[in-house]
Amino acid sequence: MESEKFTNTSITIKGLLGLIEAKDIAIPEIQRPFVWKNSQVRDLIDSLYKGYPTGYIILWKNPNVKLKDGTISSGKKVIIDGQQRITALMTAIAAQKVFNSEFKETRVKIAFNPFAALDFMNGNSEAEIFAVQTPAHLKSKHWIPDITEIFSTKFSSWIFIPQYIKQNPDMSGDNLQMVLNKLKGIEATQIGVIELSEKLDIDVVTDIFIRINSKGTPLSQGDFVMSKMAADEVHGGNTLRKLIDYFSHLAVVPTYFEYIKNNDTAFASTPYLQKLAWLADDKETVYDPNCDDVIRVAFMHKLKRAKLANLVQLLTGRDFETREFKEEIVEDTFKKMYEGVLNVISQHNFTQFMIAIKSAGFISDKMVNSNMAMDFAYTIHLLLQESNVPVADRKRIVQKWYVLSVLTGRYSSSPESAFARDIRQITEQGVLTMLKSIEDATLSENFWNVAVPQDLTMTSTNNPTYLVYLAAQVYFNDISLLSTNITVRELINLGGDVHHVFPKQYLINNHYAKNQYNQDGNYAYLDRPVNESIGKKAPKEYFNIALNQCRTKVAKCGSIIDEDQLRKNLADNCIPENIFEMEHEDYNSFLEERRILMANKIRKYYESL
Repeated sequence: MESEKFTNTSITIKGLLGLIEAKDIAIPEIQRPFVWKNSQVRDLIDSLYKGYPTGYIILWKNPNVKLKDGTISSGKKVIIDGQQRITALMTAIAAQKVFNSEFKETRVKIAFNPFAALDFMNGNSEAEIFAVQTPAHLKSKHWIPDITEIFSTKFSSWIFIPQYIKQNPDMSGDNLQMVLNKLKGIEATQIGVIELSEKLDIDVVTDIFIRINSKGTPLSQGDFVMSKMAADEVHGGNTLRKLIDYFSHLAVVPTYFEYIKNNDTAFASTPYLQKLAWLADDKETVYDPNCDDVIRVAFMHKLKRAKLANLVQLLTGRDFETREFKEEIVEDTFKKMYEGVLNVISQHNFTQFMIAIKSAGFISDKMVNSNMAMDFAYTIHLLLQESNVPVADRKRIVQKWYVLSVLTGRYSSSPESAFARDIRQITEQGVLTMLKSIEDATLSENFWNVAVPQDLTMTSTNNPTYLVYLAAQVYFNDISLLSTNITVRELINLGGDVHHVFPKQYLINNHYAKNQYNQDGNYAYLDRPVNESIGKKAPKEYFNIALNQCRTKVAKCGSIIDEDQLRKNLADNCIPENIFEMEHEDYNSFLEERRILMANKIRKYYESL
């Protein structure tokens, strides 16, 4: 008979928070961004107060692991679903601080209105009992500005009630005691718990995790890995988790280093704090790896696997051949993950990788629309450090792999499967052979002459092919359209805007729709004065002004006053030679011609790497 996959039980809010405090349930320390809105925290407290259902917490008891001496080690419980709700309770009730999406430490403070609570008990279902604290609540006599005061172990109703009634004589002591008891009763509220059986295959647990987190506020598979690490203090899992967490945090907020140094004394006493010290002065923004990125790159280059579900299995000691759980596999996995993470966060490795990426033209985070291709390129970079490939060739290979990945969308769909396939083939063939085989299979004449121009029919400036085109302009140090000295590189670095070669208002005036005038083939970086001089003129008009000023030597549209320089500038910006005759009737043929020129530039760029 098939054993039960899970058991249903319940626990009080106070009991649940107590188990977490006692570390019987593993939850990563509250250092990762809390993604709920403050209003969601208020709504959770409101639902608990009113006795509404708030969903289940799902836990998984890690499998018992066979140690080297043959004894069995009992596994901890890991949260599969409910982490955001638990974090909300910890900040709203237990006064724990959390980090918001900007990595700033904060608390979500919930205010309570006893008068509204009485109204609700008297049948007013619209009464606003709870609110996210604002300065107005701090000044109000009616509102209790922070409910943690009521839940504090130091709270005394004998002291609080007379003080509140003195300021609010319309409230009776009995009524106030009644609503405060109901508020305090939240701690005794039972919350449903589903505990997955420790006998469940990890593949099944992972599948459950993915299905649960495909809706609502999702946790990633990396969160599952981090929870798994945090549960294993024997192998330094929590320290490893912190190392990953802190690196990702510092990559975004370098000033956080002093906070870690002064407040996390346990981590500061390890040798790993100094491994992160370089990030205190980090100015890099093109690629700021998050926790998932760090885990993925470390896992791929050290364990030669890509699916994070497999990492959860290995961290649990799974022997893929015998299907047993072995301590030596846990030890080996943690050892290699430590090595891998240290390689990922190494200042030398990361700096050299970013030099490769930026010297290929990707100089701004606006030019990177997904970290997936970046993750694999960094994996390639680290694999090459351990290979016999000449140092002089490594940067070129990393650049080509990244650009090829972006151009072909190699990791845009089912990235883990694509990662796993490529890692497996690289392990068998080597990086160079694998790159050559991908180029031979993908970069045909049809790709360059048909697929790339077709990819430039998009309307978004985040289109990967258009971003590669911009990288090509940066790589070749192209001067922006109709300028003598302002480069595309400078405009991107300064946060300049792309503009329309066929001006937007000109096309609107001639009845073109938004999806027609906003075309990648119609975009170009222009210096603001140049764009203002163009206004809403037809291309035929303003390009002829630019041509005529090459004879008069009086700049009126742009700053170029030499015809050879003008024609080179047009070629660098992929503007068709017949632009001097083009009006709105020629717009579609302009797009077709320019897309081909842009595709040719992209090809020249790739082959120059």
